[in-house]
Amino acid sequence: MSVLRITKQTDYGIMLLARLAELGPGALLSAREAADWCGLSLPMASKILKSLTREGIVNSHRGVSGGYSLARPPSETSLASVIRALEGPISMVDCGVGPGHCDQETVCPVRVNWSRINRVIENALEVMPISEMIASQPRELLALAHDSDECSRD
Repeated sequence: MSVLRITKQTDYGIMLLARLAELGPGALLSAREAADWCGLSLPMASKILKSLTREGIVNSHRGVSGGYSLARPPSETSLASVIRALEGPISMVDCGVGPGHCDQETVCPVRVNWSRINRVIENALEVMPISEMIASQPRELLALAHDSDECSRD
C-alpha cells in the first residue's frame, strides 16, 4: 500500500509551531527545549528551527535566555508555508512542481488532472493555519493516536 506523506521533519516542525502557539504570544522555546519536548535530537530540532527562521516563520533570539518565537500570530501562518519552508514546493507528482520536472510531461495524459489535484491540496493547506493544529486534548491522549516510535526517531 502506498501512502502520501509529509516528511518526519515537517511533521515535527508543525508540532513545534503548535507548541509555540500553545505557549502564547511572545513565548520562547530553546532548541534544547524543543528537542526534549518532542523527543528529537538537538541537531534535528536545530535544523528544523533554523529552516523555519530562514523562511520567516519563527524568529531567533540570541543569548542566554534566547530561543525561538513565532514571527506572527499562529492564525497567520499556514500549513502550506510551513511545508514549503521544510520540504519545498507542494506537489504529489513531479509535474505538479512546474515545467521541466518530469520526463513524461509532454505526453502524459493525466498531467492536467494531477495539476488540478495539487492545486486543491495546496489551497486546503493554505487556508489551514497553525492555530488550528493546536491540540485540544492532553499530549498523553494524542500519543495514543500516533505510533509512539515515530515521535522518538529522527
